[in-house]
Amino acid sequence: MGVAALALAACPLAAQTPRETAEAALEAAPVWDGHNDVPIQLRARFDNMINSFDFRDTLDMAEGDHDAMHSDLARLDRGEVGAQWWSVYVSADLDEPMAVQQTIEQIDVTKRLIARYPDSLKMALTAADVEAAIADGKIASLLGMEGGHSIGSSLAVLRQMYDLGARYMTITHGKTLDWADSATDAPRHGGLNAFGMDVIREMNRIGMMVDLSHVSEEAMHDALDAARAPVIFSHSGARGVTGHLRNVPDSVLQRLPLNGGVVMVVALPWFINEDLRNHSANRAAEEARLKALYSGLPDQVEALMAKWDAENREPVSTIADMADHIDHIRNVAGIDFIGIGGDYDGMPHGPSGMEDVTGYPALFEELARRGYSQEDLEKISMRNMMRAMREAEAYAASQAGAAPIEYPAGKPRDD
Repeated sequence: MGVAALALAACPLAAQTPRETAEAALEAAPVWDGHNDVPIQLRARFDNMINSFDFRDTLDMAEGDHDAMHSDLARLDRGEVGAQWWSVYVSADLDEPMAVQQTIEQIDVTKRLIARYPDSLKMALTAADVEAAIADGKIASLLGMEGGHSIGSSLAVLRQMYDLGARYMTITHGKTLDWADSATDAPRHGGLNAFGMDVIREMNRIGMMVDLSHVSEEAMHDALDAARAPVIFSHSGARGVTGHLRNVPDSVLQRLPLNGGVVMVVALPWFINEDLRNHSANRAAEEARLKALYSGLPDQVEALMAKWDAENREPVSTIADMADHIDHIRNVAGIDFIGIGGDYDGMPHGPSGMEDVTGYPALFEELARRGYSQEDLEKISMRNMMRAMREAEAYAASQAGAAPIEYPAGKPRDD
């Protein structure tokens, strides 16, 4: 063996650092994020009047009760976001006809936002569209409805929302519907009623993805019983790590491999850090106690709450918390059923180090540090979601000859 060969044998090529592994993964498969609430920010801040709104940079938009936004084109680029589900959310407190109208308005404003930036954003309706947009150097932009109140208890409206471009629907938001129980409201159905099961079947038939973030554990199981295509959780954590009822319990995680679904792990600090969740509950309890003790004395309550806050500092959620949820889902369901669903612009802030959409590379570096391979990271960032959407589309294609599920127009459902 020559001297040069001996030198190479003695000094093998250095292994990739965690940062290099993360960078390589995100270069090959940029983040496909499951949930971003920019559209409701457009309504809350501008009443959807966006002709003078500049989405290239929103850091200077802190004003009055509004903090700066978490998202803009520059920061999405820095965050290595290649595909984004934009949430066309409207309040679950609305009556159904107004919820339908406002959802259409949110679809409209989101489409207008996408159209204003053709060099950066591209509307996507299919997995193939997502792939093509990324190959073209643009952020593939998909629409997801957050809450079944957006269809007004009508399968006809559901189908028309699909025709308008919506490609997932979260079955409930924070309130129980006439046909589905929410995780954070009193249950009425023990999950989904008969109409709710038909909603799942019709979504599968037309190719709209079923999103189970926000629904009760019983509704998750009912949806998995009815589903013939992969479900998603567009922005949820693991209940085995943080006990918030918005998170996915192990009983459901254990069923994901058979369904092929994906939990897109949320960044919302109160969902991913148990100490923070308990602190929030303790603070709410103390505030309620003081209001009862000092009814009619709001200044006294405010002063005592300031004292409580000073003595009970809020815990800090970090990137490691989000990685812990990913670890748990991998251990219970497997690496093929994990994605990312930040919930940016729908929460006060993200974890420390991930306060806005620029933080995703740091998360992937943390995962690489924990031993996730480049292949693992690519699955989490994009490939698992791509596979699930392709499977949902394939199932819908297999049902091309199936008739739509019908209910009498304008008449009560026979549940």
